[in-house]
Amino acid sequence: MLNFSKCVQEMRTSEIRDLMSVATNPNIISFAGGMPNNDLFPVEEIDEIYNTLDDKVKKIGFQYAPTPGYPPLIESVKEYLRAKELPVDTNDLIITSGSLQAINIIAKLFVNPGDTVITESPCFIGGTSAFKSYQSKIVGIPLDADGIIMNDLKTAMDNDAKNAKLIYLSPYFHNPAGIVYSKERKNELLNYLQGKEIVLLEDDPYNELYFDESYKELTIPMKTIQPEPVPICYTGSFSKILGPGMRLGWLLASPEIINKAQLAKQSMDACSSTFTQVLADQFLRQGKLQPYLERLRAAYSKRMKIMNDCLKENMPTETKWVVPKGGFYIWINLPEHIDALEVLKISMDKGAIFVIGKTFDPNGVKNNCLRLSFSHTPEGLIEKGVKIIAEAVKAKL
Repeated sequence: MLNFSKCVQEMRTSEIRDLMSVATNPNIISFAGGMPNNDLFPVEEIDEIYNTLDDKVKKIGFQYAPTPGYPPLIESVKEYLRAKELPVDTNDLIITSGSLQAINIIAKLFVNPGDTVITESPCFIGGTSAFKSYQSKIVGIPLDADGIIMNDLKTAMDNDAKNAKLIYLSPYFHNPAGIVYSKERKNELLNYLQGKEIVLLEDDPYNELYFDESYKELTIPMKTIQPEPVPICYTGSFSKILGPGMRLGWLLASPEIINKAQLAKQSMDACSSTFTQVLADQFLRQGKLQPYLERLRAAYSKRMKIMNDCLKENMPTETKWVVPKGGFYIWINLPEHIDALEVLKISMDKGAIFVIGKTFDPNGVKNNCLRLSFSHTPEGLIEKGVKIIAEAVKAKL
């Protein structure tokens, strides 16, 4: 009999794994994947970049890079973050294989078996999986439309999470909740955390995907506030604004933390893909990112509006959701007695799928909710798919 490690034994399986295998069926309308739409990738821009690279740079792309990252990309990302008023001159930066690796690195640096990590509830499944792989105890704090609920956080930090080592937040167009933290909630949070012996991990992969220019000010990172009330590790990613296949993200933190992060990354993969780092560097340097982002914002805003309008027209009044100001997701809260897995089974039989709520519950229990991703689904199929799901919800009322 195989004797797996404790961290592997604690990894949570999903009861919908077999059900979701049907998602490859071309007749299924999928709102499950939290990923960009294939037709929106900047293929022409990347072709142009590669075709104009000289042979010397192309050869560099096939070689190992330094563990912290391809030096030109580090400088390009620093300039990109400097424009957001992030403190790149007093902090260090490391390029990671997606922001999920950055989350894993921070967990590796700060979490011992049995330590407490505070997360939001619901929470990005990649985050909870990373923390559980280091055998942490997770305390999930519920969200409202403005962010983490402070009274619940204070109660937890006076009790179950009294000695928490890390608090993990995704304040901007949250996955899966779709919310963006209000300025007031961020200020209240930072004032409360000030002076506490805890590290704040601010995960920000959707920052650029706001749907209206007036929402941009809501995406100002907490990391911009100096001096930091607690140590803040800021992570970002090219996955949602360039392409997840690039497998590139970054971690911005104090020199002390980044020094240890480099050692942790060295043991994980030695370096992120040099080839895609070269392409991403040129994408930034040649000024291609901002025009591309404008196209993405328009496309995703349109998809969201189609989905939201259809939900308003077809969902029963007993369901509730926050209309997102950016990102990829709409999070539907169902009446307490409805099991989203039962809704999924009906919906799947009719031809539409989504992700059930307990996938995002740190305890894997709360299941009267579901996540709909509008980012990947073709515009012409959103209405049909939402109607199928709405009928499935009505069938369980």
